[in-house]
Amino acid sequence: MPMKTRALGPFQVSEIGFGCMSLSHAYGAPPDPETGAAVLHRALDLGYTFLDTAALYGDGANETLIGRTLKARRDAFTLASKCGIRLTEDGRREIDGRPSAIRAVCEDSLRRLQVEVIDLYYLHRWDRRTPIEDSVGTLGDLVREGKIRSVGLSEVGAQTLRRAHREYPITALQSEYSLWTRNPEIAVLEACRELGVAFVAFSPLGRGFLAGAFGADASFPKHDIRASMPRFQGENLAANLRLLAQFREIASDAGCTLAQLALAWVLARGPHVIPIPGTARLDHLEENAEAADVTLAPEVLARLDALFTPEAVRGPRYAAAAQSTVDTEEFPA
Repeated sequence: MPMKTRALGPFQVSEIGFGCMSLSHAYGAPPDPETGAAVLHRALDLGYTFLDTAALYGDGANETLIGRTLKARRDAFTLASKCGIRLTEDGRREIDGRPSAIRAVCEDSLRRLQVEVIDLYYLHRWDRRTPIEDSVGTLGDLVREGKIRSVGLSEVGAQTLRRAHREYPITALQSEYSLWTRNPEIAVLEACRELGVAFVAFSPLGRGFLAGAFGADASFPKHDIRASMPRFQGENLAANLRLLAQFREIASDAGCTLAQLALAWVLARGPHVIPIPGTARLDHLEENAEAADVTLAPEVLARLDALFTPEAVRGPRYAAAAQSTVDTEEFPA
């Protein structure tokens, strides 16, 4: 049975999308290309019709995987990718929102994805050296030229969203949002609602934490981005794990898994909210899809809200260097 859908600007997409990053990037060693291709095909078979990637992921490898694997099924999904961050020759991440850089990355993305047009193209991070109006104006030009169909932003706050939206209509804003990352509730969720902008929630499972993937002895390989994230370290992790005991009780009472409970909570935040969990495992892909059928009673939602308050979660979501690259509102320390 197809998933229910939600509006993403001019598109109707599955209410749970699929974040493709982990097939090529970020969480330890990525799966081999054959496994990645199997996950992508299974995602479409299960009814995921919104796929999210970026030029950054695997330095283009993720877009290449999608293009090679799903070229023959292009009409089956809405495709999102991102520009605005690139890897330098020495492997450093560089934020670059200049019009010339956006155009160059877009051309590379179109080639790797083997498409003539990208449905939704995000500015992955705001380059503060470049006025947001200049970056978004260039994306609007790409729409008029037929290379992308709509414009998105990632990890910006409400004020920046409003500035950008005045320059060119924004279809979607993407930011981290989950039970343990509730920053969008400060201002962005309401701004999106007012402007008619879809809110795309990445890492709705807390990078695996809310799915119960880690214990107190969790460790991460060097190239796993969680190795540098304060919430996964030492006393912060130990304190956060104590929240999971009550979370497990709530999931048991609701008759669903931890991951399904976390996704159902995100879905309940509003019809303009679309979570995009990612995974490299077929069983997790299927488990996440089934969250679309979970309806949480008001008292369950209230228990979750009371458990995962911003004050209860220990540690910032990014280390200082990464935090400096985002424009999102933050709760007081």
